[in-house]
Amino acid sequence: MREKVVIALGGNALQDVNTPPTAEAQMEVVKRTAGYLVDIIEKGYSVVITHGNGPQVGNIVIQNEVASKVVPAMPFDVCGAESQGMIGYMIQQALGEVLKERNIRKEVATIITQVVVDKNDPAFKKPTKPIGPFYTKEEAEVLIKEKGYEMVEDSGRGYRRVVPSPDPKEIVELNTIKLLEKNGVIVITVGGGGIPVIKENGNLKGVAAVIDKDLASEKLAEDIGADVLLILTAVEKVAINYNKPNQKFLDKMTVEEAIKYMEEGHFAPGSMFPKVKAAVRFAKSKVGRRAIITSLGKALEALEGKAGTVISL
Repeated sequence: MREKVVIALGGNALQDVNTPPTAEAQMEVVKRTAGYLVDIIEKGYSVVITHGNGPQVGNIVIQNEVASKVVPAMPFDVCGAESQGMIGYMIQQALGEVLKERNIRKEVATIITQVVVDKNDPAFKKPTKPIGPFYTKEEAEVLIKEKGYEMVEDSGRGYRRVVPSPDPKEIVELNTIKLLEKNGVIVITVGGGGIPVIKENGNLKGVAAVIDKDLASEKLAEDIGADVLLILTAVEKVAINYNKPNQKFLDKMTVEEAIKYMEEGHFAPGSMFPKVKAAVRFAKSKVGRRAIITSLGKALEALEGKAGTVISL
């Protein structure tokens, strides 16, 4: 029976930091990414694709802020939905081209995905996730007063808005995702961690927050009964003592070892830590499940046990 894999694409799979963030430049990167994804599909794996949206949603926020005197700026949750549609469209088109080139007949669909978070999540009391452009101190004070934004000074470069990063609790469109995946459709979903929504009087309401895309991908992988959570990033393997003389790359980690390394502070909060945290959650969720952290170029090799860092019970 073919394995079901949730593939979480990192930022480097969508945009090259060395090129301008134009639609054309991003599409070129996504086309290269599509080739690696189709390598996996060609081997018979059933895949569901997730992705980040950090630079893209940040750019959309900037566009909204700059043009706000001409057209009212959209709230952050709507900007997140825009980024899901934009990135999903690019992946759909690129995958469609490569699938056609290789004579693989498969449909591709993007689901604009809402993810429920707890309105009482402690993260809402301590916003930490920077979004959007840099502002001067004076501009920041105006935004705090007029819009109630939380603003912080960011590494001497100016002030930025920060939003909460709550834990994902429920994927609203889960049944639709399951139905499509069951019928052989390649689904692109929970883009950027999903659009964060809270439940209010039985209805859903968007909130200004960012759900970590690796944790949202893990939730999805559990809920659709995936065998593998494949988290793709810029490096082939996870390392302990990173960038130190005693740096060591790891082929595998048990859940217990991964937890120990996290507690010892081996992984940076904004980069590898959430990936390992998501991997641990998935590996713990059911015996036989495994999470793999590796680079895009090594994705297929990692699934075949020849690359990457494997986290399992």
